[in-house]
Amino acid sequence: MDNTGTSRVLGMKANLLLCFVLLCIVGIEVFLTYRHLSTETLLAFLLVLAFFEAAIAVTYFMHLKYESPNLAWSLIPALIFVLFMMGNMLPDAMRVLNLRVIHW
Repeated sequence: MDNTGTSRVLGMKANLLLCFVLLCIVGIEVFLTYRHLSTETLLAFLLVLAFFEAAIAVTYFMHLKYESPNLAWSLIPALIFVLFMMGNMLPDAMRVLNLRVIHW
């Protein structure tokens, strides 16, 4: 079995460029953290930058760019389900902080 077709895998230069872009985004996040911005502003910036980092990682490093669009669209309901369940379980998780632990 030979692979004479065109390869859809990124080359070394593209991978290094992506790693450099991700490293720059992390540098921006660290810089913003030390700027002592308000909590709401900092959270908004960090969430947007984290979204871009995740999009780059999923698109290129997990090769979702080369899959059929049906696979990408099938991941959206799973993501919504996970976010919904996390939102429903968070109050229980926060309740644990107020529990008193009894050591036997």
